[in-house]
Amino acid sequence: MKALLCAEYGPPQNLTVQDVPSPKAGPGQVVVDVKAAALNFPDALMVQGLYQVKPPLPFTPGAEVAGLVKAVGDGVQGLKAGDRVIGFPGTGGFAEECVVAAEKIMPLPENMDFATGAALVLTYGTSLHALQDCGRLQPGETLLVLGAAGGVGAAAVEIGKAMGARVIAAASSEDKLALCRRLGADETIDYATEDLRKRTLALTGEKGVDVVYDPVGGSYTESALRAMAWRGRLLVVGFAAGEIPKIPLNLALLKERQLLGVYWGDSVRQDPRGHVRNMKQLMAWFAEKKINPVVSEQFPLARASEAIQRLLDRKVKGKVVILPEA
Repeated sequence: MKALLCAEYGPPQNLTVQDVPSPKAGPGQVVVDVKAAALNFPDALMVQGLYQVKPPLPFTPGAEVAGLVKAVGDGVQGLKAGDRVIGFPGTGGFAEECVVAAEKIMPLPENMDFATGAALVLTYGTSLHALQDCGRLQPGETLLVLGAAGGVGAAAVEIGKAMGARVIAAASSEDKLALCRRLGADETIDYATEDLRKRTLALTGEKGVDVVYDPVGGSYTESALRAMAWRGRLLVVGFAAGEIPKIPLNLALLKERQLLGVYWGDSVRQDPRGHVRNMKQLMAWFAEKKINPVVSEQFPLARASEAIQRLLDRKVKGKVVILPEA
């Protein structure tokens, strides 16, 4: 089978597609015939050696997939060859086949295609965990989403609306903000041309926002923190800007603001029942048409490194999906 291999940490251009042996299902494992695999920012960091998880070399990136069960290992129940599934392998997804632990497999609904299924788990799981479990977002509160046209940002816009919040979407261009409005954002801010803090305060009558969803970092974090209301919550999701901000802690003290870290991958291990509950909620919202992952581009496996570079260059809206069999 063919797989994208990272033989050494470095730029995406160093990645190669090679023929490798097909994987075998060990105890408690499932082999998935991958029909679609979604690209996420951690994949781009991982191949550069910049992510907190560093798989042993060589490895195949790709954290989430959708496809058909090819084989099941000993002890696996409730799954059989041919089942349509979504899987979260963590790595290995950018290949024609991959191994997934059985507990990280869920059924792919009949009304959901493979590309949509692959694009659902990480971004929407992260955003729901952040807004509900960490941020305790309430109906009627105001949510500011940074990087709102990216994978997790777009998911946060839709989930914020599904949870009954007023959503302000911030992004770096008008075409990205147009996408946010299509997703239901009530207000938008172009932080490439507007002062994020001043515009946020203006949109909230100087009160400030209740929750900030921040997957961007850099200089935007402090600006957003300064635009938060009394006892507002800032959710630290990631640092797509490439800079981890250093925040003056007096900004938290002044209005009893909270800084809350969000690490969805570890939350799944710490609270597996909560993860299952959240996945069921996402499937219900999908059925009710309250959420629908934006798959803006699809690439064959041979162009996967190009797709990763586009993500690093911030040219992606929503999610990009790799099609191993294309």
